[in-house]
Amino acid sequence: MERSSLQQRISRILQWVGDVTSRSGAAALVVGVTLIFLLVISVAGFPGRWQTAFATVVESITLVMLFVIQHTQYRHQIALQLKLDELIRSSPHADDHLVHIEFADEAELIERELGQIAHHESVREASADDDEATPLAP
Repeated sequence: MERSSLQQRISRILQWVGDVTSRSGAAALVVGVTLIFLLVISVAGFPGRWQTAFATVVESITLVMLFVIQHTQYRHQIALQLKLDELIRSSPHADDHLVHIEFADEAELIERELGQIAHHESVREASADDDEATPLAP
């Protein structure tokens, strides 16, 4: 599935915005700008137009950041899923049916989850039985 160059550019811009805004300096800048705005608006007598403009800008930035965060989280999730799938494929004892299990229907996910729970319970029981059978050294 090839992506257009426009989609790639938008993706790179969103990644760059995500990288820049995730730094502590960005948070400090936002706090500083907000404090300066509050100081200026209080000196000016709290004009309603300024408050409306500030609220509009903040809401717009929030909406854009929502999409930036969603995009970056999706990319990280896909990359992590691909790494996990590769680990599953490389392990000779792993269940290859778990590769891309996130695309399975709900019934299969529940069935596999119950199977995993049953497996872990049997392992714990076997481990507890082994611990009881093994005498402790004095």
